[in-house]
Amino acid sequence: MASKIKKELEKAGDKERARNSRWFFKTGKGEYGEGDIFWGIKVPEQRQIAKKFSHISLKEIEELLHDKVHECRLTALLVLVEKYAKAGEKEKEIIFKFYLKNYKYINNWDLVDLSAPKIVGDFLLSKNRKILYELAKSDNVWKKRIAVLVTFAFIKNKDLTDALKIAEILLNDEHDLIRKAVGWMLRETGKRDKKAEIDFLEKYASQMPRVMLRYAIEKLSPAERSYFLSKH
Repeated sequence: MASKIKKELEKAGDKERARNSRWFFKTGKGEYGEGDIFWGIKVPEQRQIAKKFSHISLKEIEELLHDKVHECRLTALLVLVEKYAKAGEKEKEIIFKFYLKNYKYINNWDLVDLSAPKIVGDFLLSKNRKILYELAKSDNVWKKRIAVLVTFAFIKNKDLTDALKIAEILLNDEHDLIRKAVGWMLRETGKRDKKAEIDFLEKYASQMPRVMLRYAIEKLSPAERSYFLSKH
């Protein structure tokens, strides 16, 4: 079944889009997506294929997830999201563990962003979140990105505590993808509780990387943005 999905994906590919994707996802030497292969397929097309094959087994998903082609891995994760949404509690736990076991194949920001909140985030809504802090303190950029994106599921439920704690842990992270993700997380926090975001920024604006701060203050008023930028 995985081979059938690959054939559909390859057929939907576009060489020009693939070329643009290689640039956009930083696949050059020394970049975070070094060596990744793209066929150039739009995400909506991948979603359609994922829905069509949402019945496939975890073994087949794993085969697709281990593929060297970026869109194969993303489609595998979109299938997993579909499967998780329809699953009972026991199967959700199996999918959650499967996801974390295969983290090293979830190795670009779009792969993380389109799957982590809907699987790991949803699963941890009513459970112990110790694993979140293990991910955040990892040396692996994708584990850290997963930790940040997982909190978006909590933020939607106005549960902000872990988001702010994760932001503190990653405040001085050196990777641009983590700095931007934390800033985005703080911005989303502010949409639910502006005071919580403001209090955090009052405490940490002078310490955080400028790109993180700029992402965090994006939805604040011009006067508020100027104020926090002046503290940097």
